Amino acid sequence: MSSVLWLMLPYIAFTSFVLGHLYRYRTDQFGWTTRSSQIYESRLLKLGSPLFHFGMLGVIGGHVMGVLIPESWTNAIGISEEAYHLVAVSAGSVAGLAVIIGVAILAYRRITVSAVRQATTVNDKIMYVLLTAALVTGLLNTWGSNLLWGTYNYRETVSPWFRSIFTGHPEPDLMVGTPWTFQLHGLVVLALIGFWPYTRLVHMFSAPVGYLVRPYVVYRSKPDKSADKKRYSKAWETPVIPRR
Repeated sequence: MSSVLWLMLPYIAFTSFVLGHLYRYRTDQFGWTTRSSQIYESRLLKLGSPLFHFGMLGVIGGHVMGVLIPESWTNAIGISEEAYHLVAVSAGSVAGLAVIIGVAILAYRRITVSAVRQATTVNDKIMYVLLTAALVTGLLNTWGSNLLWGTYNYRETVSPWFRSIFTGHPEPDLMVGTPWTFQLHGLVVLALIGFWPYTRLVHMFSAPVGYLVRPYVVYRSKPDKSADKKRYSKAWETPVIPRR
């Protein structure tokens, strides 16, 4: 039964992730934003938002390094398992704490600022719960499996299981014997992935690519009113040169 769970849930989550984004883009392009509330409050936002976003870059980078890149690859370039875990614990702790503090500030802002609270949807609340749970369980794995109760090499079980999802030959049995903290983290992350397209997190896939090819915006200084009548017939036309 457990192996079926780790076989079905990933495909359900990623199917929802892909199809949900396509549907959202086709039907709700005007809603494809962060629904910024900066106009209501900016002091807490300026503090919490950079912590969250820069911390997330570190968290995503750590997961790419630990989950998507096989252990044999890092060993091949001379990175020992001890060195890898040292970097993973130190950098992962800093990035994870930054994100958690950022989320805490943003959540506090949404609760205490009336205008922001009224602009918060049910999907936003679910997103905050799933995101916080994913971060807390991730830090629990980082600290627990490396510092508190011994070392667990998830790169021999969790990482191969995750990569196998995309190869067409899934190996769900790899997750059956993993510690409960890793299983809980995996379930929460899958729930977040499946729910992602229906939240403001879709803005992660937005990039101002159009700025690279759009025409220049021409700015004109305000002409002198006294000289305007003599030199210009209209502000946007060629100046009129008086005859001698």
